[in-house]
Amino acid sequence: MNYNKKSVTDIDLKGKKVLLRCDFNVPMATGVITDDTRITASLPTIRYILEQGAAIILCSHLGRPKGEYVPDQSLMPIAKRVSVLLGKKVKMATDIVGPSAQKMAAELQPGELMMLENVRFDKREEKNDPEFAKELASLADVFVFDAFGACHRAHASTAGVAAYLPAVCGFLIEAELKGIGGALENPKRPLVAVLGGAKVADKIGVIDNLIDKADTLIIGGGMAYTFMKAQGGNIGKSLLDEGNIEYAKDAMARATAKNVKLLLPEDTVTAEEFAPDAEPETYPTWRIPEDRMGMDIGERTRVIFADEIRRAGTVIWNGPMGVFEFDPFSYGTRAIANAMAECKGTTVIGGGDSVSAVEQFGLSKHMTHVSTGGGASLEFMEGKELPGIACLMDKD
Repeated sequence: MNYNKKSVTDIDLKGKKVLLRCDFNVPMATGVITDDTRITASLPTIRYILEQGAAIILCSHLGRPKGEYVPDQSLMPIAKRVSVLLGKKVKMATDIVGPSAQKMAAELQPGELMMLENVRFDKREEKNDPEFAKELASLADVFVFDAFGACHRAHASTAGVAAYLPAVCGFLIEAELKGIGGALENPKRPLVAVLGGAKVADKIGVIDNLIDKADTLIIGGGMAYTFMKAQGGNIGKSLLDEGNIEYAKDAMARATAKNVKLLLPEDTVTAEEFAPDAEPETYPTWRIPEDRMGMDIGERTRVIFADEIRRAGTVIWNGPMGVFEFDPFSYGTRAIANAMAECKGTTVIGGGDSVSAVEQFGLSKHMTHVSTGGGASLEFMEGKELPGIACLMDKD
C-alpha cells in the first residue's frame, strides 16, 4: 500500500467547504460523554482548516445504530463538546444529507462549522452505497479523512465519498502513516516487533508480515503458550490456541530460515486461578504445573526482552505480556513499556491494549507514536490495504 498520501497541508482550502470525517465514536453514558480523547485529538486538524479560511462540515459515526435513528446515539452531545473545546459554535443538522443538512451546508460561511447527524443512522453508510456517498460529497468541495479507527472499513463516509471529491488526510491519519507506516516500510535497524495478547489466531496476519520485515520478533502474552506447546512444553492450564499449534511450528521455522531472532518467554508467572488476588509463582515456561496457568512473563524474561528493546533502532508493540489489569501480573507489560520509554530509537505502540497499558503506566508521552486505532492498527500491521487510506490522493 502507498503510504505517501496528500495531507490537508498540500491543498488550497481558502473559501472551500470541507467535509471532515472524524472519529467521534466516544464512550457515552446516558447521553454524557465519559472520555473525549478522540474529540480533542481531532482539534488540530479542525483548527488548521478554519485558519485556512474554509468552512467545515463535520461527520462521524457513533455506536452501531444499524441504519435506524437511535436518540442515544445522536451526535448532538459531540457538537456541544466540540463547541466548548473550540470556543466556537458548531451548528447541528437534524439529518445527514436531508433538507436540514443541505440548507445548513449551503449557508455555511468560511470560518464556520456544522455537524451532520450520525452517518450510521442511514443504512446505506455501511454498504458504501455510491448514491449516499454522492449525496454527502454534494455538500462540500473537498474531503478530509481523519478517522484512523474507521479507515479499515469501506463505508460511504470513509472511502466512498473520495470518488466524488478531492480527498486528503488530516493530521491524525498523517501521523499514523508516518508512525506505523514508517516503522514497517523504512525502519531504523534493528527493527524489533513485540507481540502479545491472547490468541495466535488474532495475530497470524501480523506475524506473517513481520517475519518478512523484523530483525527480532518477541512473542509474549497468552499467545506465547501455543508456541511453547508447539515445542513440546508443558503449559498447564495456560491459554492454548489448539487450532494454531501447527501454524506456530511453521512460523518458528520460517523465522529461523529468514534469520529472524524469535524470542519466547523463558519463565512465566503463574496462578491457580484467573483472579487479581491469586498467588503468583514463577516456573520455566515449558514446565508449568498441570494445575496452574501462565499470567505474565517472568523476571528473567523481562530482562531479556527489555535488553533487546533498548538496543533497537525501531520498536513496534501490539499486545500485553500478561494480565496487566491485575496488579500482581502487570510487571511484564510494565517492563516492556519502560524499556520502550528508555529506547533511543523510534517507538510505536500499535493500538489496542498496549495503548491502555502505556497510558495506565503514564508512559505514552515517551513514545514516538501511539496509534489511535484498534482493528485498523492491526490491519495496518498486517500490511493490508486500508480502504480509507487507499482512496486518498497520492503525493506526486
